[in-house]
Amino acid sequence: MTIYTKRFFLCISLLALVVGPVSSLLSAQEKQKPTIWEERAAERLKLLISKQQMAISQAQPTKSSVVLKKRQQKRQLKPKNKGRILVFWRCEGFIHTSIPSANFALQEMSRKGKLFSVDLADNYDVFTKKNLKRYDAILFNNTTHLKIPEEKQRKAILDFVSGGNGIIGIHAASDNFYEWEAASELIGGQFNGHPWGGGGTWAFKLDDPDHILNNAFGGKGFWHMDEIYQYKPSKFQGEDNLRILLSLDMSKPEVNARLTDPKQEKSNSAYGKGPRDVPVSWIREYGKGRLFYTNLGHREETYTNETIMQHVFDGILYALGNLKADATPTASAGPMRAALAPEKESE
Repeated sequence: MTIYTKRFFLCISLLALVVGPVSSLLSAQEKQKPTIWEERAAERLKLLISKQQMAISQAQPTKSSVVLKKRQQKRQLKPKNKGRILVFWRCEGFIHTSIPSANFALQEMSRKGKLFSVDLADNYDVFTKKNLKRYDAILFNNTTHLKIPEEKQRKAILDFVSGGNGIIGIHAASDNFYEWEAASELIGGQFNGHPWGGGGTWAFKLDDPDHILNNAFGGKGFWHMDEIYQYKPSKFQGEDNLRILLSLDMSKPEVNARLTDPKQEKSNSAYGKGPRDVPVSWIREYGKGRLFYTNLGHREETYTNETIMQHVFDGILYALGNLKADATPTASAGPMRAALAPEKESE
């Protein structure tokens, strides 16, 4: 054996001594990776610092946008007892770091507006017929892959909404109920990728500029940085069942290009070639109840945007039954002229 061969085997031996313990350490860390919801949430979600809380608080509205339009107020702002909302924020899939921001924004809406109260929950045992009698709406805050196995609980939720109460979904609320078709239908759409990633600034159009729940936008489309979903064609309830409020503005090349991006080929393959709409916010009636859903809310910064928070606030009041709004499905609502986003300013 040459000296070079001896050196080679010596290096291999030393490498084994180093790699062995590292490999064992990684294996141990892998075994210790949180598996239950409480541990995963504690690892993923961070407490808001005072600066973040202040920015979120300042963005929250105190009044419905209808109050600012006196001609509409008597006709569309319906007096009702203060509503109570069950805010559910559990995740079985991906955990959005914006959950604490959304929870705090809702608490601040409640504190400042005094039009509803909120209770935060992340345990499935809140979904009983008896407990839901305490509430006027359920809000799913960025929940993912929820699994509500008990038939009694499923029935309690559907009966709650169809009996005259509200259901509200923020962003990932459409990434749920893969084993419960009735609930995914209720929300209106089910996640099928997000070609418009959270690091991009995208153009949005108002499908219905005159709709009361679009008052916040002042009749104008806009640009906003957030992550936007598309929905499984077989699950999306479409214009025959939903009143579409906002969509991506496909007239802008920055948005339209994602439809043919090779990196998005897998998620786009279900839609075929050619133009298509990607709705972002909508409402619907469900029995005697009401749904408001918006896909906005992936990023923490969204909860510091006054305009979007006003849109969410108004949508919540609609779901509670405190704000009258036309939920006629878009396909039956007559012609509308969308308000497109302005041209993007060069950076």
